[in-house]
Amino acid sequence: MRARDLVFSFFFVVLSGALLVESCLGAEEADSEDRVEAIAGRSRDSVVVILATNREGERGGLGTGFVVREDGVIATNFHVIRGHRPFSVQMANGDVHEPTAILAFDRKRDLAVVKIEKTGLPALELGDSDSLREGQTVLAVGNPLGLEHSVTRGVIAGSREVNGNQMIQIAIPIEPGSSGSPVLDLDGRVVGILAIKSASAIGFAVPGNNLRTMIASAQAIPMARWRTIGALDRRDWNPLAGGSWRQRGGTIIGEGQGDGFAGRMLCLSRLDSPVEKFELEVEVRLEDESGAAGLAFHADGVHKHYGFYPTAGSMRLTRFEGPDVFRWTILDTVKSSAYQNGEWNRIGVRVVGHKIICLVNDEVVIEKEDRGLKNGRVGLVKFREPTARFRRFRVGAELSPQGVSESVREDFRRLFDETSLRTDEEFVSRLSELGPAALTLLESRAAQMEKEANRLRGLTQQVHLRVVHKRFAELRDKQLEESDLFRGALLISSLDNPELDIASYERLLDRMAEQVRMSFEASSTADTRLAALIHFMYDEWGFHPSRADYYHRSNSYVNEVLDDREGIPITLSIVFIELGRRLDLPISGIGVPRHFIVRYDPTDGSPVRFLDVFNRARTLERQDIAMLTGQGDLDEADLKAASNRSTLVRVLRNLISVADLERDDLGILRYLDAILALQPESAVDRWIRAVRLYRVEEFRRAAVDLDWLIEKQPEGVNLEPIRDMRKIIRKQIGS
Repeated sequence: MRARDLVFSFFFVVLSGALLVESCLGAEEADSEDRVEAIAGRSRDSVVVILATNREGERGGLGTGFVVREDGVIATNFHVIRGHRPFSVQMANGDVHEPTAILAFDRKRDLAVVKIEKTGLPALELGDSDSLREGQTVLAVGNPLGLEHSVTRGVIAGSREVNGNQMIQIAIPIEPGSSGSPVLDLDGRVVGILAIKSASAIGFAVPGNNLRTMIASAQAIPMARWRTIGALDRRDWNPLAGGSWRQRGGTIIGEGQGDGFAGRMLCLSRLDSPVEKFELEVEVRLEDESGAAGLAFHADGVHKHYGFYPTAGSMRLTRFEGPDVFRWTILDTVKSSAYQNGEWNRIGVRVVGHKIICLVNDEVVIEKEDRGLKNGRVGLVKFREPTARFRRFRVGAELSPQGVSESVREDFRRLFDETSLRTDEEFVSRLSELGPAALTLLESRAAQMEKEANRLRGLTQQVHLRVVHKRFAELRDKQLEESDLFRGALLISSLDNPELDIASYERLLDRMAEQVRMSFEASSTADTRLAALIHFMYDEWGFHPSRADYYHRSNSYVNEVLDDREGIPITLSIVFIELGRRLDLPISGIGVPRHFIVRYDPTDGSPVRFLDVFNRARTLERQDIAMLTGQGDLDEADLKAASNRSTLVRVLRNLISVADLERDDLGILRYLDAILALQPESAVDRWIRAVRLYRVEEFRRAAVDLDWLIEKQPEGVNLEPIRDMRKIIRKQIGS
């Protein structure tokens, strides 16, 4: 719908609501327009815009909030702040504030109270929502459809129970952006908070008295702890000097500008500080070469440190001894052909006493002796506005080579010498024998041969997928033992993220399990260990369901579920199951229709328990499960543990559903390939893949699947359309 049509639609709804209100009013309720205008004028400066972000950290939503206390306390709906995402608060005068804490929240009632650092704000008075009566006139002030500080008149239609909550039903229009708007009586007091849209001019509001209770029992949660979407693990990293640091798929992302001169911002590692002799390296890619980002070392945690980084296409070594440019010393700046603009570059530093050796892509570019600073922490540094990405940070007394071995390089060269560049099955298979190293080598050749870059990158993707599929096949041949569920889920994530560092996430899960283990005695019962796991997962780590972005692919990438502490039932359950396995808990998954739950089988003979990990691992009775699935009565067969293979296939089918909504045929093919690597005898999946391959004109690959079906003649498959499609393809490819 065009913007002008959308706005027209909104005003039509507002007018409809106003007419409905007027028809319901009695003479005693016909308040003057002057009174309404006065309330609107008084409340304007108290109503704010909530600017939320999406899963990638980009601007992704808009809602409303309002000041409830002059010292910067703001109320809104829980869903407006998007649960554990970064968000900001924009005042009526346009000033934007970052929240400093979440004072209180209630997911069930959909309320949140946040704090910004601002005093002297005009607060709205809270009224008594229990005293509301049907037909009473109310006003809402909010930001529907982005139309800031719009005032709408409505009428109380009654009190209704919605999803187990008592709500105020209001004859008033609710549009995107209205959520969190204060509902005011004609004395200007808050009696409700708009939350749910129903029919065109009917909505529901949370009773204002619920908010009063929350404010009275507020306990602040700092934003650093609240923001789990892409949050850095503070046990590994210590961000300093402002700016924004987050992680995604094993990559650390530095955004914005820090507090220092030229926007300098630091992120220091919590690894043991190196001493007289050490090496460190990281791979860095700049969003724009006008930025600068790289390694920091000998850092005191405030202003002092060395920095080695690319800037404006050159490599620079600098000593920083204070916050301003007068306390900086540029030790050397050099041009280097080894540095590749716009690409990932591996930069490294070797420190031996006072000697500093700086490398880019394994080539020494700077050697200096400097006695200005000694010892301190190591980490990352970034300057200016452009975003920088970092991956594979390492530090140690002596680092092992990170590049590709010479023997693999020789095998790679031999393949190209004896075979003309092509992408047929034989060539891809032979390259995939080299393993992940083939990806690095192919990227290098693509950079050297610009004419062939597109074909080489396409080949890289094929080789990567073939390597991943081979790993799936290896898991399948091992019968997908219990310990392979998490690795299989990470392999699924790597289908769309070739740079994913699988080993680092396996180590992360081990560390998480160890943290839980430290909270109970070694002799503790399984029930005690289970309670500790539930407490840590939801209360300490902040894992939570993804409701606003349920159909986002990130929810099916288990590494991003760990990064963001957010997921859907199956991926949250995989994390729960794998942590439980490390804690020797008898836990397994159950793939019931429309949901995924966890089964806990106590070894002491206690009854089996069913847990809904998507909802804080609450215990489910059989009737609860039946309601979730809509299947009526359930028998034992419905509640048996799912195999690791079926669980992974279900994750892949979720991704297929999302890719189908996005009309991503190539994505669907990636996931179908993985499913068939796990269960190669699935005739239905082979037929679906053949059809998808035909759609993208991959006729030869489609023919392979069709020939398999014709040869195997699987039971229950109608071969007539398969033979017809094979005939069509034969005409197109001549075989």
